[in-house]
Amino acid sequence: MNFLINITLILFCLTPKVLAQEVIIPDTTKKKQPEILPLVTFDGDTLPHKEIREVTIFHRPKFKNRRQVRRYGRLVYNVKKVYPYAIYIRDKLNQVNDHLQDMNTEKEQKKYIRQVQKEMMDRFENDVRNMTFSQGKILIKLIDRETGNTSYIWIKDLKGNFFAGFWQTVARIFGSNLKASYHPKKEDYMIEQIVRMIEAGVI
Repeated sequence: MNFLINITLILFCLTPKVLAQEVIIPDTTKKKQPEILPLVTFDGDTLPHKEIREVTIFHRPKFKNRRQVRRYGRLVYNVKKVYPYAIYIRDKLNQVNDHLQDMNTEKEQKKYIRQVQKEMMDRFENDVRNMTFSQGKILIKLIDRETGNTSYIWIKDLKGNFFAGFWQTVARIFGSNLKASYHPKKEDYMIEQIVRMIEAGVI
């Protein structure tokens, strides 16, 4: 009932604006002006040139049964949920690397890393704790996709071998792997397709 009331209110608010608009009849007598393309020289020939927007064609997955449909639906949901975190981590790591280059001592670097770690924990700890195992595995894969390095390498570089080994052991206990690499043309093909659809605004 509340849903119907909300929809009714939205329509009620929009209707006067629609009714108040002036009806404009398009003038079909005017001819559309031709577009003049810039010229470029290629191998001695002068040719018209225009940038064409890239168009991505997505393969429509085929399912044998409803179980596969449900599994794909869960995968889409999980990728959409964790992909923003992978983007944030990518941007944050780039920012951290830039700042570390400007610091002269190892003490300053360690202090800055602890500060960033606390900031990220305060912001995302509850979100990460509420992630499922499947979502965590996908996030680890997407971190490798976005940064070019596995989570294990990043922890090792920022915190050292001991911390990297410790968290890798914890991850393995829970059925995950911080060393997991991203393979967009093999086992991670479906994830790659979903990410590309997210980037294209299709889903």
